[in-house]
Amino acid sequence: MNPRNIINRILHKLAYIAPGGYSLRVWLHRRRGANIGKNVWISQFVYIDELHPEAVTIGDNCTIGLRTSIFTHFYWGPRKSENGYSEVVIGKDAFVGPHCLILPGVRVGEGAVIRGGSVITRDVPAHTFWGPPPAGPLGKVTVPLTPEHTYEEFIRGLRPIRKRRKALDVKR
Repeated sequence: MNPRNIINRILHKLAYIAPGGYSLRVWLHRRRGANIGKNVWISQFVYIDELHPEAVTIGDNCTIGLRTSIFTHFYWGPRKSENGYSEVVIGKDAFVGPHCLILPGVRVGEGAVIRGGSVITRDVPAHTFWGPPPAGPLGKVTVPLTPEHTYEEFIRGLRPIRKRRKALDVKR
């Protein structure tokens, strides 16, 4: 491991627990290479990709909630780009609630509000309140999400779950 990676990981660990959501945490993530605008609040226990912080852009006046994780890469399977990561862009005036997960290649539009506990797998339009529906089964997994398979293979292997009609719907 090269010295730059070691320093980056130490700064990341400090930013994870340090006080100062508008100051010290933001400064530490900027020193790591993240592109962060003005007047940004980063809560404690926020994970900004440890290997590629330079692939994260957070616009002015944003809030990143407690225990949110922002990933720019998954390193099993073939890499999507030459540099091995996909940028994550959070537009200005966006609010990301606590306990969110933002996956590689996602763009969160200007002024968007992400409901706490959301998993963001695709772009969020500007000025949109975004969040999950009630929890429940989303699909049947036919290809496991393991290092032996790519993420794309996993996605292609998902099958819809057919909802059964309620007895009242069937009666006429």
